[in-house]
Amino acid sequence: MALGLILLCTLTASLLGGLYLLGVFRRQRPHEPPLDKGFIPWLGYALDFRRDSSKFLKRMQRKHGDIFTVLLGGYYFTFVMDPFCFGAIVKESRSRLDFKTFAAKLVLQVFGYKATEGSQNVIHAASTKHLMGDGLVAMTQSTMENFQKLMHFNLGSGEKRRVWQEDGLFHYCYNIVFRAGYLALYGTEPHQGAGSKEKANEQDLIHSNQLFQEFRKYDHLFPRLAYALLPPKDKLEAERLKRLFWSMLSVKKSRQKDNISGWIREQEQLLAEKGVPEYMRDRFMFMLLWASQGNTGPTAFWVLLYLMKHPEAMKAVKEEVDKVSRENGQEVKPGSPPINITRDMLNQTPILDSALEETLRLVAAPVLVRAVLQDVSLKMSSGTEYTLRRGDRVALFPHMSVQMNPEIHPEPHKFKYDRFINPDGTKKDFYKNGKRLKYFNMPWGAGVSICPGRFFAAAEIKMFVFLMLSHYDLELVNREEEIPEIDSSRWGFGTMQPIRDVRFRFRMRF
Repeated sequence: MALGLILLCTLTASLLGGLYLLGVFRRQRPHEPPLDKGFIPWLGYALDFRRDSSKFLKRMQRKHGDIFTVLLGGYYFTFVMDPFCFGAIVKESRSRLDFKTFAAKLVLQVFGYKATEGSQNVIHAASTKHLMGDGLVAMTQSTMENFQKLMHFNLGSGEKRRVWQEDGLFHYCYNIVFRAGYLALYGTEPHQGAGSKEKANEQDLIHSNQLFQEFRKYDHLFPRLAYALLPPKDKLEAERLKRLFWSMLSVKKSRQKDNISGWIREQEQLLAEKGVPEYMRDRFMFMLLWASQGNTGPTAFWVLLYLMKHPEAMKAVKEEVDKVSRENGQEVKPGSPPINITRDMLNQTPILDSALEETLRLVAAPVLVRAVLQDVSLKMSSGTEYTLRRGDRVALFPHMSVQMNPEIHPEPHKFKYDRFINPDGTKKDFYKNGKRLKYFNMPWGAGVSICPGRFFAAAEIKMFVFLMLSHYDLELVNREEEIPEIDSSRWGFGTMQPIRDVRFRFRMRF
């Protein structure tokens, strides 16, 4: 009898515990946001969110307003859609709203890297030193040299240089930008080992292209890998690719390279000093590759596509690029050497800056997540106060709440290359309900989770566009080509990618 009672109590406790974990007993407390758990225990709305995050969040906003809590795969996420609350969230102390908890789980899952205490500080310190300010000058020059190496400006002569070449625009942009950034950051083949500079350059071209092909395979799996929704076959492929990159980017191999960037070298050294084992530093190198090169190529694709689809924008940006080149003694004309874009030149392009920012407004869609470590009070612009519950997660989706908000950006679905500048070239302010907004475009995130390499990424994209417009005539193979739809599976992971490529033609201008 006693044994039966014990078993019954154990089963009851297990059942109640299971129901608790599935979210059955969760109820909205006073002053908490509207709660919507969906109809599937534990899973909640995970499948809807994974299928099309933007569409799902629009539906929830229409139903509940600018703040709501939903169940997604065992976790409760409170989405805040009021942009006037963003500052309070991204600036809240880490003891209350923590970015690292969520990020650490994600990088372990997708890169196999187990973040250590201080990893984020290492990245921030190295990025501030090497990818911003004066440090960015050297990185710009290194990237510039690799663009010249990859884009073959010196090949052919006379009429041969004027022959049209055709390619997929997404593939071309992603391939060139990825490889130039990779060689600038991770180093090049040593001339001594290759036998000559020419042979070393040839090896760089081959190796970087092979790396890109494998990276694209991994990039294709990335969203489902992040959501832990890969089928067994794809899971095996993801593991194969991870091990391949751990090997190709290993600390041991990087030490054999020439021209490795201070950004890469310094982070590896700092982690070694903190006692991080070498195999884990190899994984860290892979994480840095995706973080630095996973969004720049796709963004370059969208910039060039929007410019080719909007002749007035192409004309304005091309005139600015040519003007900057002339004023810096580098006018592109018959017989002139390839242009050498400097950091100073990139600071003289307000129209290109606006076109890039407008592109990012349309296609950059990160989700900013914080773990709620303590109950936090949040005051909405309406004056209503809500409590964010300890143990939940709070999330922002700026693409929907600010970037595509017609109150902030009229005709938000249209590409307006000069949306972000005044007629005199100065930056515009943006408002909602007559009140000036601080957060009106957030492609790089914000607060402690803001992309530490954003200045280098922007420079990389601008250099590529600058070079393409300076040296090439560009046109779509089908001038009536529609802008392709975005791949809805990639919501939340930075720059969106198209569901299909677009064919384009290019030839040397002179």
